[in-house]
Amino acid sequence: MVRLLANWLLSAIALLIVSRLVPGFQVESFGTALIAALIFGLLNVTLGLILKLVTLPLTILTLGLFLLVINAFLLELASEVSAQPSGAQPYWPSYRCSSAFS
Repeated sequence: MVRLLANWLLSAIALLIVSRLVPGFQVESFGTALIAALIFGLLNVTLGLILKLVTLPLTILTLGLFLLVINAFLLELASEVSAQPSGAQPYWPSYRCSSAFS
């Protein structure tokens, strides 16, 4: 349980740091980062696993670079699902953020 909470907090801190580095991707506060990290984690565990299995041939063909596209999609989806007015507006900041977040 402690490990899960530590992972959640570190993911929220990483989102805050990445939001300061990537232009176009914004997180308002630490509370917003906690909510976004929780939603991103839940989406990554459920939908991310399915997407990674379905796109496994493409991931192998691109030597794993397609995982960045999947992570960017999940990050964009987490931004849309959360009711917070934060996240990336166009796709490219999500892609840059997912590459930095990974």
